[in-house]
Amino acid sequence: MPDRFSFVLATADRLTDIELVFDGCAGGRNCRCAYWYLPNADYKAGWGAGNRSWFRDLVTQPRPPGILGYHDDEPAGWCGVAPRAVFDRLRRSKPFAPVDDRPVWSINCFIVRKPFRRQGLSRLLLKHAVEFARGNGAECLEAYPVDQRRAAGTGDLYPGTLSIFLDAGFAEVARRLPTRPIVRLDCR
Repeated sequence: MPDRFSFVLATADRLTDIELVFDGCAGGRNCRCAYWYLPNADYKAGWGAGNRSWFRDLVTQPRPPGILGYHDDEPAGWCGVAPRAVFDRLRRSKPFAPVDDRPVWSINCFIVRKPFRRQGLSRLLLKHAVEFARGNGAECLEAYPVDQRRAAGTGDLYPGTLSIFLDAGFAEVARRLPTRPIVRLDCR
């Protein structure tokens, strides 16, 4: 089935399809990736309609905020990717504080609609996010996945699982939380 997936940039003309993917996820429906971009008070105040409106503005910006995956012509998944510097949460985070002064891009969110789970879509979204970042000049990519080997349960897997990043060539560079390593891929 992976050969039936296709991938495009998450642009304003795809907003209806992006929203279909987000609306298929309980957290995504209300978050819209605002968790990463906005100060916590603004993110919480916007939960639901406010974050939806904020995201509609974000997707109109010149640089798309992510990758949208399709199965045939049906929206199937999302991967958020952008320069680390645009993410307020990462600028303020102690566990995900920069490991050095390199300019990096961050991959921070995956959403896969239920009918398309367990088919390798997250791995394919990751591959296309890497290509997008490289094509936009990223020297290094970073992510903050869940290490399921150390996690008590599956919990929130929206940042992706450690295994998909390691399989894609990322390497762990820091671990300040037991289940949330920082992984990187050199794009040069």
